[in-house]
Amino acid sequence: FGLITLGFPQAASIAATASALGCIGGIAGLASQSTARMGLVSGMSGVSIGIAATIGSLSWPASTYVQLAAALGGGGFAGYEIAKRVDPTSLPQTVAAFHSLVGLAAVFSAAADYLEHAAHSPEMLDGVRLTSIALASVIGGVTTTGSVIAFGKLNGNLSSAPLQLEQRDQINMAAGAGTVAMMGLLMTMGHSHPAAGMVALAGMGVLSGGLGLHMTASIGGADMPVVITVLNSYSGWALCAEGFMLDKPILTTVGALIGSPRALPTHNMCV
Repeated sequence: FGLITLGFPQAASIAATASALGCIGGIAGLASQSTARMGLVSGMSGVSIGIAATIGSLSWPASTYVQLAAALGGGGFAGYEIAKRVDPTSLPQTVAAFHSLVGLAAVFSAAADYLEHAAHSPEMLDGVRLTSIALASVIGGVTTTGSVIAFGKLNGNLSSAPLQLEQRDQINMAAGAGTVAMMGLLMTMGHSHPAAGMVALAGMGVLSGGLGLHMTASIGGADMPVVITVLNSYSGWALCAEGFMLDKPILTTVGALIGSPRALPTHNMCV
C-alpha cells in the first residue's frame, strides 16, 4: 500500500507475478527429491509474497488490520501446533482435514461477496461474478464434506467400508440436478432478487455438501488417497473461482496451479 501511495500503482501486480513464479518454482522443485527442500522454500515464499501483496493492496481502517493480524496469527499458531503432532504416516488425513477448511472458506467467501454486493452495489453482480460465486460455493461445499469424510475414514473415526445405499446413483443424480438448478437460479435472478439469491446460495451449500458427503462415504477406505487427491484438485478450482469473484489474479493463478497438478496424479492412479 505504501508503494502504491508513493506513485507505484504497479507494485501489487509485480508482487502478484513474483508470488505466482514462486509457486510455480515450488511445484517444479518438488518434482525431484534432490530439489524438494528448495521447492518448499520457493512455494512458501510465493504464498507469503501473495499474502503480503493482497494485504498491501487494501486500504482498511487500523482496527480491521488488527483483526486480520489476530486471525492470521491464531491460524498460523494452530497450524504449527497441529503440524508438530503429526507423524509422516498421518499426512494424508491431515491434508484432508486442512482441505475441508479450504472448501469452507470458499463457501463463506462466496456468501459474503454476494451479500456485500447485493446490499451495496447490485450493479456489479454481473454474469461473471455470479458464476464465480456459484462455482466457489458448489466446489467448496463438495470439498468440505468430502474431506471431512475422507479424514474420518483414514483416521479410523469412521468405518472404512463403503456406504451402499440401494438408490445411491439416483441420490447423486438428484443432488447434482438440484445443485445445477440452484446455480441457474442464482445466475438468472441473483442480481435483481437478493432473497432468491440467498435461497440459491443456501440450496447450493446444502446440496453440494450432501453430494460430497454421500459420494465420499460410498467409497472404501483403501481408495481414500485417490479421493483426497481429487478433493485437493477441487480446492484449487474453488480458489480459482474466488480469484474471478474477488478480482484477484493471484488467487486464479495459484488455484490453477493447485487444481491442474492434482488432477494428473488422480488420472494416473485410476488407470
